[in-house]
Amino acid sequence: MGPRLTGDETALWAAAARVLDANWTGAATVPSPGLYPHQWSWDSAFVGMGLAHHRPDRARTEFQSLFRGQWATGLLPHIVFSSTEPRDAYFPGPELWRSVEQPAAPRGVLTSALAQPPLHALAALRMARASGGADRTFLVPLYPCLVAQHAYLARDRDIGGSGLVSLCHPWESGLDDSPAWDPPLAAVDPRGRTYHGGDQDRYVALVAGMRAAGYRAEYLRDDHPFVVEDPLFNAVYLASTHALAELADLTGADPRPHREAAERIHGALLDRLWDESAGCFRARDLRTGRLIPETTVAGFAPLLDPELPAKIVRALADLLLSARFAGATGYPVPTCDVQSAAFDRGTYSRGPTWVNTNWLLWSGACAHDLGGVADLLFGSTVRLVRQSGFREFYDPFDGSGQGGHDFSWSAALLLDLLAARRSAGRAL
Repeated sequence: MGPRLTGDETALWAAAARVLDANWTGAATVPSPGLYPHQWSWDSAFVGMGLAHHRPDRARTEFQSLFRGQWATGLLPHIVFSSTEPRDAYFPGPELWRSVEQPAAPRGVLTSALAQPPLHALAALRMARASGGADRTFLVPLYPCLVAQHAYLARDRDIGGSGLVSLCHPWESGLDDSPAWDPPLAAVDPRGRTYHGGDQDRYVALVAGMRAAGYRAEYLRDDHPFVVEDPLFNAVYLASTHALAELADLTGADPRPHREAAERIHGALLDRLWDESAGCFRARDLRTGRLIPETTVAGFAPLLDPELPAKIVRALADLLLSARFAGATGYPVPTCDVQSAAFDRGTYSRGPTWVNTNWLLWSGACAHDLGGVADLLFGSTVRLVRQSGFREFYDPFDGSGQGGHDFSWSAALLLDLLAARRSAGRAL
């Protein structure tokens, strides 16, 4: 059962639970019925945190289903394909990835071959806390899988040698069409029409190159054209590395390697991605060596770093509240600087507000005692759901829902927000 709520809280809780129940397949939660019919990696991390307050048994099954797709290298692929859906039910389907041809891929399950922000250790820790410690037996077999996931990222994806993970495809970022990817994508040869033209052809060309090289780390390091250090991915990586240290304590393992890794990631975030002149974090294109001059919601994700210097925390809070982001919109936080030429209020990661990025920034604001920012993010997210339902994303100016309906992580994270507010003893 959910926590005891009153009035509007009860209705929101019940509506979110209905979405998660409807999207449950028996083994996992699809992000949105019909539109996204498989299991996605960081969707499942968000969903697990919500299910922990509603159906903790399903939260555990969600993770077990996802980690069936983990490769022997430790890669946790961003899609685990359903065996009951037609192969053409979603593009890109299994034929693009051809995981069955890869010795390191799991047998009996088809997957993609890209990563996504590694939120899973943090999600597992929050799931355990939500259960009051009852999920510790679940953590024992999960912990080595999480360690292997992080080991893969540190070994095969620290292409710059700095301690940060490099993205090798926009689909790994969680913000697939962010304007931050425009400059590095422009250098990618689309190799002829393969899908819908433009960047979609470049997306496919990137996968084709990786697949032809057997998804080897050497190819990514030496020859792959898209190699970017992203602040959101690495902030999530850092938060989950801190969580791994806590999970190690809970499972009787040694937390010290994770604490040491967190120190390296923290230092590299500041050294490599903080733009002092702009007062924000930016992505770095490793092929040019330069920071990408586009300010997006990803630049606020390092608020998840509990050791972020106070001066930087204040600068990020000021920018977040400014007329370039929350200060300009009725339903923040837009995914792109509204004053940028690239801003588009109706296109995925080029302008709309998303519940999951709001949740990440809310978590970071809470970690740094930014009560006003946290309340703004909480209130904005709840208003979006009240007004437009559990949509994939929302117009940041009028709050209208866009994209998929009955979106699972929007429902799951609403449950997590309500549970946190209840624990704090505060009403909506």
